[in-house]
Amino acid sequence: MNTQPASENVTNAEFDSAVWAVIPAAGMGSRMGSFTPKQYLHIQGKSLLQHTVETVVNCPGITSVVVALAANDTDWNALDVSRHQQVHTVVGGETRADSVVAALKFVCNKAGDNAMALVHDAARALTSTSDIVALMQAVAAKPEQGGLLAVPVQDTLKRATSVPPDGVQVDSTVSRDNLWQAQTPQMFRAGLLLNALQYNSDAATRGDITDEASAMERMGYSPVMIQSTSPNFKITTSVDLDLASAYLQARAGSQ
Repeated sequence: MNTQPASENVTNAEFDSAVWAVIPAAGMGSRMGSFTPKQYLHIQGKSLLQHTVETVVNCPGITSVVVALAANDTDWNALDVSRHQQVHTVVGGETRADSVVAALKFVCNKAGDNAMALVHDAARALTSTSDIVALMQAVAAKPEQGGLLAVPVQDTLKRATSVPPDGVQVDSTVSRDNLWQAQTPQMFRAGLLLNALQYNSDAATRGDITDEASAMERMGYSPVMIQSTSPNFKITTSVDLDLASAYLQARAGSQ
């Protein structure tokens, strides 16, 4: 496990091919309860998607960024980052996995199957450059296995059982030993990840594939996990949005 402070000294020379960031941003984010797609909600004067794309496109070692958008997206072109020469777009799909697949096909077509794909949630707008660099450094040592940012589980975990009409009840307490909460970015060979996602696209098994790493795990790979050192939660609800805004404001005030 690599938990050492990250340096910014990362270049493509550590890999045998280009590094492309992939950002699926075609969803609506229904849990936010807003008519505006979640990725276009604002914190500190910028949309979540603008924050996220800016972070990855300016990260040392990343060659280009591919953003998967909804076919009827009318907000993207208003973002400053939409005009960045290293940022490309594709039409996403109905699910996050479909959008990642569309972006990976673009990457493989432009840069080849061996290109490294760093897949990142549009709604993780607080991810630090240093954590992304730490992940890239770790994956550079094991590029065929890939890796992801994660944090150890800290809260007590309960397995629940549903007993209608009484609702959810505790079935048992689950040990936290060796349990980690997966985050993004997650980084793999573009061709390998594309094959894994397509292989596991069957409706009967797709529910078990909840992130890129789980698709790779099913193919026999063991991704490395790098502990993120800064807030990296996925902004899902209005409370998350407020917390993220407060964090950015506090960070700006400390600089």
